[in-house]
Amino acid sequence: MTATLSNAPAVTVVGAGLAGCEAANILASLGVKVRLCEMKPLKMTPAHHSDNFAELVCSNSLRAASTENAIGLLKEELRRLGSLIMEAADKAQVPAGGALAVDRTEFSSYITAKIRNNPLIEIVDGEITRIPDDGIVIIATGPLTAGPLYEDIMRVTGDDGMHFFDAAAPIVSADSIDMNKAFRASRYGKGGDDYINCPMTKEEYIAFRNELVLAERADVKDFDKEIVFEGCMPIETMASRGEDTMRFGPLKPVGLIDPKTGKEPYACLQLRQDDRGSTMYNLVGFQTRLKFPEQKRVFGMIPGLENAEYIRYGVMHRNSYLNSPKCLSSRYSLRERPQVFFAGQITGVEGYIESTASGFLAGYYAGLMALGRDDAFEPTADTAIGSMALYVSDPSVRHFQPMNANHGIMSPVAGRFKGKTGKKDKNRAIADRALEEIAHMKEYLETICPG
Repeated sequence: MTATLSNAPAVTVVGAGLAGCEAANILASLGVKVRLCEMKPLKMTPAHHSDNFAELVCSNSLRAASTENAIGLLKEELRRLGSLIMEAADKAQVPAGGALAVDRTEFSSYITAKIRNNPLIEIVDGEITRIPDDGIVIIATGPLTAGPLYEDIMRVTGDDGMHFFDAAAPIVSADSIDMNKAFRASRYGKGGDDYINCPMTKEEYIAFRNELVLAERADVKDFDKEIVFEGCMPIETMASRGEDTMRFGPLKPVGLIDPKTGKEPYACLQLRQDDRGSTMYNLVGFQTRLKFPEQKRVFGMIPGLENAEYIRYGVMHRNSYLNSPKCLSSRYSLRERPQVFFAGQITGVEGYIESTASGFLAGYYAGLMALGRDDAFEPTADTAIGSMALYVSDPSVRHFQPMNANHGIMSPVAGRFKGKTGKKDKNRAIADRALEEIAHMKEYLETICPG
């Protein structure tokens, strides 16, 4: 079934992922009518399993919670601006040490109910196959955009279809983990006993790495020709880069003490709670394209996972993104067609929260356009949310690749920060400056839609 756009309201949002739902919510908050088009459940992508909106597919972690970290700061900025996604995340939170992790089902169910019950949002089931010619539209179809819509996007943007590959980590049942070998702890003792840790000796690690490098991979078309985003690199690709590469990545033992030995392990896998009931655990950093039987065999070499029951095996899929510096403005709109906005990972922002932030700004600017406002408060690179928009739209970026929120793309903060607390003091100063600007942006929003 193909969705129709007759009698379109002020703004059409295509795609009900995190970015699309965030865009629809801020539009409605501004008093703007929305038509939200979603192809699920009539058509699903390889990464999706639920009919709900805003489905988390790669991880249940929304990463660092502290505002001393750029992603933690971005989350706090969104909270203060009235983000629906952050509202849902805080309500669905599960223990994860110094990170914000959520119960996936509770998270997406909350957002779905909020969107479906909003009187200003009309839901249209079906696939959109081309960018509408008229009206204001936000394309938030995600990194798996394919088929006729993908081709139309390439036609409109003049892009040549840049893309990379992404992967999801396996999930195992909690009661199948051997706790006689594993132990509960958070790194450096932060957050209590939120993670399950599987320690490895040097001999166990070397044997595991050798089998991992030789294990049989699933056939993913054109994988060897493509760019793999470093933040989602398959564990077997990481293992092939060097004997100790994994020990400086997802298997790093730093900050963990095995209570059975009283020492730091040679290597250590962490498993993170994936649901509120603590019945499922995600193998942190173990994105993979190994065949399913190979995942069970090779990951079963890790102490504690010998008899693990896999609720979901790791999978690999192609993610597409625009050459955004070439075609997008800092408002996430096409330079040549300002009434067409993009949001989410298709813009080249990487990560759930970054996608949410792009959806918020795309919805915000589209709403102001619909209201005929030309006095927009535009967040600067002093903020995390503004720095992402400015980075993906910077025409001086010649070799564009997906980007997470980070302090490197934010404006430097004035002052000299020295000593053991220098870095923390600097990051606090960055956060204080950002949240002061966000307070002004919130005041501006309240002048448009008080209450």
